[in-house]
Amino acid sequence: MARPAGTVAFLVVLSVVGLPAQTSSSQPQRRSKLDSVLQAGATDGVRVILRTRPGATSSVKTRLHQRGSVVHGEHAFINALTTTIAASDLAGLAADDDIVSLSIDARVSGEAASASAAGTQAVEYTLLPTLGLPSGQLTGMGVGVAIIDSGVQSNADVASNVRYFRDFTTDTPSVRPYDDYGHGTHVAGLIASTGALSGQTYQGIAPKARITSLKVLAADGSGLTSDVIAAIEFAVANKTQLGIDVINLSLGHPPYESAETDPLVLAVEAAVQNGIVVVVSAGNVGKNPVTGLVGYAGILSPGTAPSAITVGAVNTKNTTSRADDVIPDYSSRGPTIPNVLAKPDLVAPGQRLVSDAAIPSTLYDQYPSFRVSADGASAPRFMRLSGTSMSAAVATGVVALMIEAHRKAFDTPLPPNAIKAVLEYTALPLAGYDPLTQGRGSLNAAGAIELAQAIDPSAPIGSWWTNGPITPVTTIGNETLTWSQTVVWGNTVVWGNVLYISEPAWAQTVVWGNTVVWGNTVVWGNTVVWGNTVVWGNTVVWGNTVVWGNTVVWGDTVVWGNTVVWGNTVVWGNDVVWSDPSTWANTVVWGNTVVWGNTVVWGNTAGPQ
Repeated sequence: MARPAGTVAFLVVLSVVGLPAQTSSSQPQRRSKLDSVLQAGATDGVRVILRTRPGATSSVKTRLHQRGSVVHGEHAFINALTTTIAASDLAGLAADDDIVSLSIDARVSGEAASASAAGTQAVEYTLLPTLGLPSGQLTGMGVGVAIIDSGVQSNADVASNVRYFRDFTTDTPSVRPYDDYGHGTHVAGLIASTGALSGQTYQGIAPKARITSLKVLAADGSGLTSDVIAAIEFAVANKTQLGIDVINLSLGHPPYESAETDPLVLAVEAAVQNGIVVVVSAGNVGKNPVTGLVGYAGILSPGTAPSAITVGAVNTKNTTSRADDVIPDYSSRGPTIPNVLAKPDLVAPGQRLVSDAAIPSTLYDQYPSFRVSADGASAPRFMRLSGTSMSAAVATGVVALMIEAHRKAFDTPLPPNAIKAVLEYTALPLAGYDPLTQGRGSLNAAGAIELAQAIDPSAPIGSWWTNGPITPVTTIGNETLTWSQTVVWGNTVVWGNVLYISEPAWAQTVVWGNTVVWGNTVVWGNTVVWGNTVVWGNTVVWGNTVVWGNTVVWGDTVVWGNTVVWGNTVVWGNDVVWSDPSTWANTVVWGNTVVWGNTVVWGNTAGPQ
């Protein structure tokens, strides 16, 4: 997700934090198959993504034709069809045992912002000096990146790297690369610009990576979820032929259902299980749209995908020092809704980054103040943009370098889960920010490359798989910085030797966060430690609890006003009333004391042992 630099983000208003509508007892099966948009009611001619049970897609397709529904496409790798149906058919389709779920074919966006005078600031942020990359040693040579976005405009910076282009936005697709919005070109430049147009000032992170450009966003910056799924499926099907190692998804839509049924999330998970690393922007929904206060639970789909590398933004202030880094207000915080998973996974530079402009394009034409000229150029050929779209692109470029470095050392590929774990483990935590804001910390390109090229994936499960001792620190500029040395597996913190030993979790077919058996590692609790209390005005995110204003989504529990009803426990203000004081397990005490399991880990009081 991108926003022109120095602007105020438009925010997507989430309906009661994505809480599904109440289901009637007379038709629980039907209602459970519909996402929250369809549950709220639909007009005739509603376009949906319909998932079937395995082996039933063909028969369901036949019945749709018999109903007079239009079938636009089939997504075999997630057993789904995109179809336009009558609203009156929803109940009947939901009752069909061959149909697993129905989801709105939501509009996705690659940018959510408006212009402001703040964008005219003179300072231009350059990228490479702030990452601490080993100079000239890696270029992304031989690594393939599929950029699913608004397309790409060929120029001297990226033309040599664009190996394939396909347009999913029209029935008569162009085979010649183009970008009528401008977002995809900017993303592509951050990943793989050669820097030819700027004397290497605005060179991309992996300037020799191969680009497959799959256009799914139109000139207004929006597109259909079904087109994104079709593009992901195309990338998976042509992974070997086009040499696709990584997918960049700098786009998203509000989550309307659980990650277990969200078709876009399922498409991402399918790509990861086919050996492709998927990097996704967290979203630019970091502020409460009403109060303007920074808040939580703004992760967009498919950033909610457990196995995706979900990236938030950090403002490096254009310095190599990490001491002055801050998280921009617009960067979406976790947890995911409604699954309440820990996201983002990490943050990466995303503020005021200069990259290639598509000329002409919507962004270039509408935001002239964000145009940037390279020294000596007669016309501005670059744009300054901010957002988690840019952050995802930066992370994608680093992933390309990690893959290149690893291939130079080993023949066996490093699985996507292991690459994600390396990024988390080597991330550099930022002082003053909780894990729902920064994930494991800020992207550490040098550290991630060092660890990736030391791992031998052919090592047996349970054995040491690094080829030598690893010191968990990275020196950038004049600072020596300690890695996070932790991985969040679902909502569980894992540390110790977690990245030095071949674990079942790093296998390609394992969904991130699913139950695995850990070897010589330390696993702590069933939840991530968020700190004491994460507050957004009157809004709190705490453990598996999401409080929004005076309304809370908390399992099947509703919190009204300042009174919290939690199972048999009532929390009122700063006082805790226990109906059964002996049942302290998995209980959080509101205030300065937290009870985790049967042990108090915060505050000055001791719980029952």
